[in-house]
Amino acid sequence: MPYTLFPLGDSAVTLDLGPVIDEHHNIRVQAIHDWLQRHGFPGILDVIVAYSSVSVFYDPAVVRASGVTGGQRTGVWVEELLVRGWEETEPGTGAALRPGPAGTPADGGARQQSGRCFRIPVCYEGVYAPDLAEVARQQHLSVPEVIGLHTAGIYRVYMIGFLPGFPYLGTVDPRLEVPRKQRPVPVAAGGVGVAGKQTGIYPLNSPGGWSIIGRTPVRLFDPATDPPVRLQTGDRVEFYPIPAEEFHRVSGFSG
Repeated sequence: MPYTLFPLGDSAVTLDLGPVIDEHHNIRVQAIHDWLQRHGFPGILDVIVAYSSVSVFYDPAVVRASGVTGGQRTGVWVEELLVRGWEETEPGTGAALRPGPAGTPADGGARQQSGRCFRIPVCYEGVYAPDLAEVARQQHLSVPEVIGLHTAGIYRVYMIGFLPGFPYLGTVDPRLEVPRKQRPVPVAAGGVGVAGKQTGIYPLNSPGGWSIIGRTPVRLFDPATDPPVRLQTGDRVEFYPIPAEEFHRVSGFSG
């Protein structure tokens, strides 16, 4: 699996496997992420996973002062660490399938097998699904067909981003692939949208450009809990339909 390396300014480096939405690529970058968590170094600030890339953010002054680089330029040393993580999570080495120690995250390969699965209720009715009829029209489907296709999938959480707790889920049935809107519109917290090969859930009230085909009463982000984000990369999500009355009962919202 080829990769490219590039700096993000003077305090971050990205290892990128290519511009694709692919489960194998995502599993690999998640494995690299978890390898880096086990091989942390002074000055590391964060490790961020996207669909097919992993980025290391660090404090150059702290890294240099720690002496871990052995006098090597900090950015080059971090690049070499990323390459080492890529090499040691190569399928067949054993590293990509070895669970982490008890109480720590398993690595990406293990997550493919043991990631949690969530069944999330969605109301696909009325004001909770403002774009459902339009998606059906664009795709030459009936509204029940759109709902059936959306609830038939089991989706991988490829990454968390955009908003705190926003899960990028994929991949949708090709018959549900619609482009993003040309302009963002207000989206209520819990809005379930589709865009391209992806589906996702808006955890907060926000502008958004995805087509909203339903809404869930489930809270995906709560700063009062630990961790505040409910879904994590590698988890699985399955949607099931609920009527508006059930949405009102669970959420306490009336519209």
